[in-house]
Amino acid sequence: MTEGRPPTVGSASLWERDAEIATVTQALDVLCSDQSSAGSLLVFRGEAGLGKTALLVETRRIAERRGCTVWSARGGETLRSVPFNVVRQLLQPALVSLLPEEAREYLGDWYDIAGPALGIVDPGEGSADPQYVCDGLVAAVRRLARREWPLVLLVDDAHWADQETLRWLAAFAERLDDLSVLVVVARRPGDVSGDSARHLDAVAAAAGRPVNNLNALTPEAAAGITRATVGRHADDPFCREVWAVTGGNPYDTVELLAKVQDSEVEPVEARAGELRALNRAARGGGLVDRLKGLGIEATRFAWAAAILGTGISVDLVARLASMDTDIAERCADLLRTARILTEPDPAAGAETDDGELEFVHPLIATAVYNSIPPGVCTAMHGVAAQILTETGHGAAAASRHLLKVHPDDDEELVEQLREAAREHLAVGAPDAARRCLERALLEPPEPEVQARVLYELGCATLLTAPATTIDHLQNALAMPGLDGTERVDAVFRLSQALLHNDQLEEAVRTVEAEAARHEPGPARMRLQAVQYMWEGIYAGESTSPGRSERLAELARTCTGRDNAERALLILRGFDAMTHGESAEEVAELCDRALVNGRLAPGLGWTDTEWGIELLLMLANAYAYADRLDRAEALYTEALRTYESARWGGGHLALAHAYVGVGHRRRGRLREAEASLREGLRLAERVGRGLPLYWTATCNLVDTLLARGQVGEAWSLAEQYGFAPPYPSTIVLPDPRSVRGRLLLAVGRIDDAVDELEAAGKAAAVRGHHNPVMVPWMVDLARALAPRDPARAAQLVGEARRQAERFGTDTAIGEALRCAAALETGQSAVRLAAQAVAYLEASPCQYEHAAARVEYGIAARSVAELNRGLALARSCGADGLVTQARDVLETGRGLR
Repeated sequence: MTEGRPPTVGSASLWERDAEIATVTQALDVLCSDQSSAGSLLVFRGEAGLGKTALLVETRRIAERRGCTVWSARGGETLRSVPFNVVRQLLQPALVSLLPEEAREYLGDWYDIAGPALGIVDPGEGSADPQYVCDGLVAAVRRLARREWPLVLLVDDAHWADQETLRWLAAFAERLDDLSVLVVVARRPGDVSGDSARHLDAVAAAAGRPVNNLNALTPEAAAGITRATVGRHADDPFCREVWAVTGGNPYDTVELLAKVQDSEVEPVEARAGELRALNRAARGGGLVDRLKGLGIEATRFAWAAAILGTGISVDLVARLASMDTDIAERCADLLRTARILTEPDPAAGAETDDGELEFVHPLIATAVYNSIPPGVCTAMHGVAAQILTETGHGAAAASRHLLKVHPDDDEELVEQLREAAREHLAVGAPDAARRCLERALLEPPEPEVQARVLYELGCATLLTAPATTIDHLQNALAMPGLDGTERVDAVFRLSQALLHNDQLEEAVRTVEAEAARHEPGPARMRLQAVQYMWEGIYAGESTSPGRSERLAELARTCTGRDNAERALLILRGFDAMTHGESAEEVAELCDRALVNGRLAPGLGWTDTEWGIELLLMLANAYAYADRLDRAEALYTEALRTYESARWGGGHLALAHAYVGVGHRRRGRLREAEASLREGLRLAERVGRGLPLYWTATCNLVDTLLARGQVGEAWSLAEQYGFAPPYPSTIVLPDPRSVRGRLLLAVGRIDDAVDELEAAGKAAAVRGHHNPVMVPWMVDLARALAPRDPARAAQLVGEARRQAERFGTDTAIGEALRCAAALETGQSAVRLAAQAVAYLEASPCQYEHAAARVEYGIAARSVAELNRGLALARSCGADGLVTQARDVLETGRGLR
């Protein structure tokens, strides 16, 4: 600002902020003009003391003057380990104003998932999915925001916000297009790393405009503030030295000038040399010396306040500092006078209790906290944890203090941290749980407890850090403490982590070795089933020669009397399907794994004993054996179950993707595309390169090709990296075959031939001879027909043999379609008619439509072309529609 600004010290941080305030004003103009306008996001970034908080206070003042509702929150350096701390602050005004039944009404279906994270609902048992909790918070804030228009959300010191809040903020920022709300975020540059930095970068990217970087004051502005504070008679050299000493930092300038006034220094050149000493006394070590000068009691009061960080009251500080209330009141007055503590500014919108205090500036809070002797700091954190526990706040609330306590073989502390971890997991904060359990290991636990802590730690990090999970679970299994079912569970989770870490061969060896330790019985059978499961989805060479034969032998003895036997039946059915054995036998094996046509108790989509992989193998075995009724019922059940249970992340991504697979197999291509795009969107949030990401991408490319949208399929493949190297787990349908078909569609014949040849070699290694699951043969035959008709004919012959061995109408019909494409004259017509006959009986309507169109062209039949055209339209196969319509419009040779 200019020197024309009112001469108050409080306004110092707004000097030369005309551009930033204009940006805020413009955003508020848009917000208040139309409730249907899109939301907007502003990010202000600047070093400590440059006036970020003052700018947010001014934003609140302008917004409230225009009738806006303003919610605000602030991160804290010592509070970053408290999950959902900042988002809870932000929503506090709205939540306080709602009765429980009103909150349930406004949050709707998200009440039970977002409520625990917001602290308004008791968490349930088990672990909440962090991605679904994040989605629930986004939905909750969006619903509340629509009620409060025009609404402004202010987040100060976002660099110190907890990771769970930053995850929510990044997701919320991406969804402002249809929500009229203004979000203003203030943060320092740097000060964060890892996921927190990634989330803050995502917030900045979502703003859609450059970040507003705050600059230091110019010498002219520093002179204006100096004269407004100490008098207009301050001379130029003195003012210049104020600017030089503070570097133009508004906060430092204000504090220095307060010291000038307290010391009665004349603002003239002759006294300018004293400014550097005064500045040192106003911050850092000088501030600590000034605090000590107030006496040991005031110092201890300030230490206790810094330990608490938030919710600072005289009574609570007195209890933590072990002092009488009267003494504590006197200390609070001294610290207020010394500009170390202050009452929260009502203009900042803070919801506080009467008598609550806060530090004048985060820089002061940091300096005070860092000045506490290490032993005293540790002891005070321990007392703070005890106070919170005694006052009924729970282990999770006390855990941020417990994390700071010095390790001392305290069994009770280990149990408190384990309980805190369970509470954090229940609200969807696995990172907070991980920190608690890692700290518990440092205590350390008793030997018989340590393995369980490691196991719990492995479970907490399974979805977020597979490599870390592997280390913890391997250590847990190497020591006594895990026995029976708990040990088998740990081995299974370890193998899952190895799978997700692309160490599938080691996953197989791990369960194989553990199975060998057990006598015949349920535990051994479960481990053997898990071994066969991982081997069954491995895309490389078989890790266990003779696996299929042993699996078939085991399955022959299974009646489906328990879930271990049911798992083996599913695995045998899937294995038979991939090898192209009798589809009728595949369906019979899978049917035996069900109970009255449904999944058995304990073998559901959210049951963790077996995991999602086994049930997807069951559904896919049905899908590729032409039992789409069963497959679609399972895919749809998975989606409903995960949505009802609020499981997001990878589970929900796979569910959407496989619902899309069901639509694609059935021939509902529009619906398939929509489901697969949603699955891919969710998969991207989990991470590129994972098997679930490949599933969504591969099937979407396949669906777009079926729709005739070749350009879109190629663009999507380029965008999402649908190209070698391929994952170590199998993907259905075979991605090499789908990419080969894509290359054919865009005219890259030589590349397509190479890709399809590679698909054939990979399939031969694994014994994958299902021509629908791995359709490389028919596409390679089409590609080679012009240049090597003999090889093409050989391939078609082999494809027909494999199809007849498998025995589904789809497999046989597709092989006949290819055979017809390679023939001419009446031979082509005869084969095309046979293809139609098989595919008409198949549940796969797109393939039926394609066969009808091809038969109509070969037979020159208007009637068949019209039937094919109608089928193609119902499927959403735009390419087939165009092909049939072009032939009909030309009309030459048709009858």
